[in-house]
Amino acid sequence: MDSRRRLLGVAGEAEAARWLRSAGFEVVATGFRARCGEIDIVAEDGREVVFVEVKTRTSDAFGSPAESVTRLKRLRIVRAASVFLVQAGWTDRACRFDVLSVAPIGSGWRVTHLKDAFRQGD
Repeated sequence: MDSRRRLLGVAGEAEAARWLRSAGFEVVATGFRARCGEIDIVAEDGREVVFVEVKTRTSDAFGSPAESVTRLKRLRIVRAASVFLVQAGWTDRACRFDVLSVAPIGSGWRVTHLKDAFRQGD
């Protein structure tokens, strides 16, 4: 990945975390990595643990960000989420998987939130 794309991704994830906080979520972890996968953001929405995949794009030319979260990618995120829940001692907590699409627009960002995204696909 070239440095420009990497910087865009980092900026998009930072904006996603800001957006989640402004929407009332408590961000508890960013960039969680396990051997089986990674999670961009872990947040709490009330008592529910929310695992957030952030997709930063400048256009939808190659499909929507949510569409780019393939079945294999979802499986890796779910496995990493299981590791996180065990490590945090939160195995009794309800959880869901959201996708945030983040796109630079003018001098700001457009954020689209797809709540419970993994239940909506195949």
